[in-house]
Amino acid sequence: MDSLKNKTVLVTGGAGFIGSTLVRELLREKARVSVLDNLYSGDLQNLSEVKEKIRFFQKDILEKDLPALLQQQQIEYIFNLAAEPYIPDCYERPHHFFEVNANGALNVLFAAKAAGVKRIIQYSTSEVYGTAKSVPMNENHPTLPLSTYAVSKLAADRLCYTLHHEQGIPVIIMRQFNVFGPRETQPYVIPEIISQLAKGPRLRLGNTQARRDFTFVTDAARAAIALIKNPKAEGETINVGTGQDHSIGEIAKLAGTLMGHPRIRIEVDQRRLRPLDVQRLVCDSRKLRKLTGWKPATSFKEGLRQTIEDFHHHGNQWTWETRIRPEEKMWTGPAKSSDGN
Repeated sequence: MDSLKNKTVLVTGGAGFIGSTLVRELLREKARVSVLDNLYSGDLQNLSEVKEKIRFFQKDILEKDLPALLQQQQIEYIFNLAAEPYIPDCYERPHHFFEVNANGALNVLFAAKAAGVKRIIQYSTSEVYGTAKSVPMNENHPTLPLSTYAVSKLAADRLCYTLHHEQGIPVIIMRQFNVFGPRETQPYVIPEIISQLAKGPRLRLGNTQARRDFTFVTDAARAAIALIKNPKAEGETINVGTGQDHSIGEIAKLAGTLMGHPRIRIEVDQRRLRPLDVQRLVCDSRKLRKLTGWKPATSFKEGLRQTIEDFHHHGNQWTWETRIRPEEKMWTGPAKSSDGN
């Protein structure tokens, strides 16, 4: 197992939700951390507490001078989180999603090769699997992506797999199931529920029966760090998740109780329905656990409590609420199935 102490590490997308937590965990490992983010969905406020301890580059992963930057900073490890992440946006901008998520990953991979980077984690997603055919879902589950976002991430997965074998690029494909916690940067379902409950017990949601496997963001970051330390993970596809799923309705009720609304009213919002939907995702993380010994340290209820507390601490407002109105971030096309993310 490698140590990251005094190693130079780059986090692309490091001003985002997961990325900013990963940066903090890497600093606890005593790594020398650089962050690359174009600040399209990330926010510098997410790094305010650690800004003096990192190097920040406002750049895009598609930029052609990326190899020079990696060489100048002598980067040894890369976590590639930079992506177009919010599924409702992909219906309106499918070309851009492919450009960033697939071609961006390709650019990072070859830049890393040119710079002699020791190991890379490509952040993938459980969305590449589509709705569970069997549970829990291991890495051999069929890939049946149901959104342009998921297809673009699967394309990046295949690029990583092929280039590892074809070009010897030391990349790990990490399929992250849903994550939640402080500093959310998009109106995903948990921050949206919290935001609505701050105004009262009435909620407007999509498919409350959809089920997801949520990992608290600090646990997710620890899993990624454990993987990048392990040379045996190179070339592998590895799931990260808890193995427990929760319906959107269950999450709403628990959040309501934690926020002083023991009785909530849920109405279906047609704008939150997706053309195609993933109904259930449940992670089989045995491969991850065998490689690293990782297990989640934060229960779902405790993680939800911490997320709500952080929301209150920041004035009952998420960064995405100041950047764009939530209703502008919803799919408004024909409703065929519903949003479970």
